[in-house]
Amino acid sequence: MKSMTLASGGPRVATLQSIAEAAGVHRSTAARALDPAQAHRISPEVVEKVRTEALRQGYRRDAIAASLRTGRSRLVGVVLPDLANPVFAPILDGIGAALAQGGYSMLVAEGGADEGRQVAIVEELIARRVDGLVLATVRRSDPVLTVCLGAGVPTVLVNRAEDDLRAATVVSDDIGGMRLAVEHLVALGHRRIGHLAGSEALSTGVLRRRGFEAAMAAAGLDASAVSVAPAYSRPLGQAATAFLLDTWPGLTAVAASNDLLALGAYQELKQRGLSCPDDISVVGYNDMPLVDMVDPPLTTVRIAHAEMGRTAAQQLLERLSDADVAARMQFMPVELVVRASTQEPK
Repeated sequence: MKSMTLASGGPRVATLQSIAEAAGVHRSTAARALDPAQAHRISPEVVEKVRTEALRQGYRRDAIAASLRTGRSRLVGVVLPDLANPVFAPILDGIGAALAQGGYSMLVAEGGADEGRQVAIVEELIARRVDGLVLATVRRSDPVLTVCLGAGVPTVLVNRAEDDLRAATVVSDDIGGMRLAVEHLVALGHRRIGHLAGSEALSTGVLRRRGFEAAMAAAGLDASAVSVAPAYSRPLGQAATAFLLDTWPGLTAVAASNDLLALGAYQELKQRGLSCPDDISVVGYNDMPLVDMVDPPLTTVRIAHAEMGRTAAQQLLERLSDADVAARMQFMPVELVVRASTQEPK
């Protein structure tokens, strides 16, 4: 804690009692005013008065001491698969905003794609006594979640889901989103449409492929032109596009299950001297930041990423207040954003 110098003389350590006395309130009232999770219980005027006095005296709330008293750290661990992936920035913003409103802070970690590393990271976060976890890394049957549940730590999944509902989950309508993409291409007149699918180990890869196949079947079209990328990245998207074009010549459009895969398709088309959209139209999925700035701007399926993050954090806060809240799957709405990467086929 910082020290303050009073008019009466030498330095004195600012304490909760000194804040309460200067603000003219009881010590317990001062404690609530300085606790983000409890400040709503007293009037805004009192909160402002106490916080102003705390700032004047240089007081800092002792989070460790508070944790020892309450048995809670007020920390939530958030594990992402790739911090460099622009998709996760707005999700993280949403999580952080909702947690802050609830009086919690985040510890953010990159889990990568390796299960062993993810387990180690989660175990480290649990050792640091996080009150809950938000996982954006899960596979359809995920050993990391098993560790979390075994440790009794409230956990919420975001953006990706397991096949079985073992924990509260917030995802986009992946099947419906891919259906929008295919219906857009069909409405433009495309009949030979390929799909760049994500990994079959991930719910996003499987469900978006199902959406593609269902929409193609509804239009009476062949859905066999599918190339699977083992992970979401531009290089793998380019490789998957090369296989797609080599195996099914004559395609006029590609529906990608991820914007990074779609950008990989751009690279492969350019390498082959083909034009998007003059030769092949491309639709992405996610509407990640800056895809409206590429050439051509990418038609894509938009997910409410920030709202997804907020909703996941709110579900976790519910479970931190009541451990008996039943797990539920919550779907976020999607919409098609039409830009210049799609047009009628020649």
